[in-house]
Amino acid sequence: MTTLVDREEIREAVEDALERDEGRNFTQSVDLAINLRDVDLANPEERVDKEILLPEGRGKDVNVGLFCTEEMATKAGDVADEVVLPEEIEDLGDDDNEAKALAREMDFFLAEAPLMPDIGRTLGPVLGPRGKMPNPVQPGTDPSETIDNLRRTVRARSRDRRTFHLAAGTENHNPDELATNIRRLLREITMDLERHEHNLDAVYVKTTMGPSVQIL
Repeated sequence: MTTLVDREEIREAVEDALERDEGRNFTQSVDLAINLRDVDLANPEERVDKEILLPEGRGKDVNVGLFCTEEMATKAGDVADEVVLPEEIEDLGDDDNEAKALAREMDFFLAEAPLMPDIGRTLGPVLGPRGKMPNPVQPGTDPSETIDNLRRTVRARSRDRRTFHLAAGTENHNPDELATNIRRLLREITMDLERHEHNLDAVYVKTTMGPSVQIL
């Protein structure tokens, strides 16, 4: 696979996007818009759907929920943003509003592997369509490091759309940091496409409220 676009070109596009923004009274995210081509998105196997760890982090708070037993909660309860014990899973499944609220509040979930069947049965209809089914972890382990990594992770998810968006950081990052994150995102996304970078039609970078600047 050839180099998609060099880091300096990405950095220049990021600088342009940041300079064009008028400034807001909140911290804006810096997002990528990726247009695909020659990909059969009606086939779920050809869709983009992966978690990518950003070298320079997200630049914002990321909430991670943990489905676990008391033993794991003792190890990681202070690290996770929300802990759901086994006896609470069924109650969540019976309360659609509470389950949806939890799905909105958490960016990612982890779960002890033996709990995954119950989570799929009771909460799958809420978490699945939102791309938030938990990643399994083995019982007895300390998931603190995994949780810390998820706080630096974004989900690239095209579903059946030719154009999809994902965060590359925030305006609190400097252009070099954003260029590093964007290079990682493009490399990881094109790695899974059948024709790699040739399946990208165009790539744009923008702040939340600012204009788009084309990278590719």
